Amino acid sequence: MKYLLRIRYVGTDFFGFQVQRTGRTVQGELHAAAEKLFGCPCLITGCSRTDSGVHAEEFYLTLEPTLPSAAAIPPRALPAAMLPYLPHDLGITLSLKAPEGFHPRYDALGKEYRYLMRFGYPPDPFFTARAWQMPYRLTEEGFARMRRAAAYFIGTHDFTSCMCTESEIEDRVRTITALDLTQEGALVTLSVTGNGFLYNMVRIITGTLFEVGVGRREADSIPAILAARDRTAAGMTAPPDGLYLHRVFYSQNFGSVTE
Repeated sequence: MKYLLRIRYVGTDFFGFQVQRTGRTVQGELHAAAEKLFGCPCLITGCSRTDSGVHAEEFYLTLEPTLPSAAAIPPRALPAAMLPYLPHDLGITLSLKAPEGFHPRYDALGKEYRYLMRFGYPPDPFFTARAWQMPYRLTEEGFARMRRAAAYFIGTHDFTSCMCTESEIEDRVRTITALDLTQEGALVTLSVTGNGFLYNMVRIITGTLFEVGVGRREADSIPAILAARDRTAAGMTAPPDGLYLHRVFYSQNFGSVTE
């Protein structure tokens, strides 16, 4: 049986989702847990490749034992059965039989990321590794500038200026359907939805908007930054601490409970 799982994880102590030669990864932990449960290696395919230190509130993957003789565990029972083998910073929130032909990455219609920024001093220990904490005061005018600048990113653009230079992806055109910022006290939350994201794209957009907010850039400079198609034209890359994969969109509605 091929399972469809939805998981959550705190990315602080992970070197991203995908298995690497060195470093602890989400996929690696799942491989180890699934092999202990099923008694054989399992194929695990994720919906995305989150960076080192990035969190996921909603992440979909498929899991399939490689041996036909592996124990047939009902999907409803899988989260509880695997729980003893999972680390404390990784959990399963949904388990279903995977739809025929379903691919968690290629069938995704879009994703929503959120980025948490906390302005002010001293830093709050409860946001350590969960938000980008900065010893800057964000004024009302600065926040208004950030929101005005954010609107320029919405639409279909070549996001070369907002992509890590180490990436070898040739198609840099992506569509952002929504990008907004909200503020609650010292905490600012950026929410961005799109059909796909380049390597470090959300973190570079965040870093650029931060520079707008503290007066290092003008809000109306964003169109020129995108038109430049040059990484050096945009702002800094925000750290991974505050980035969360919040939602993944599919044509199917998989529900909100373990089934």
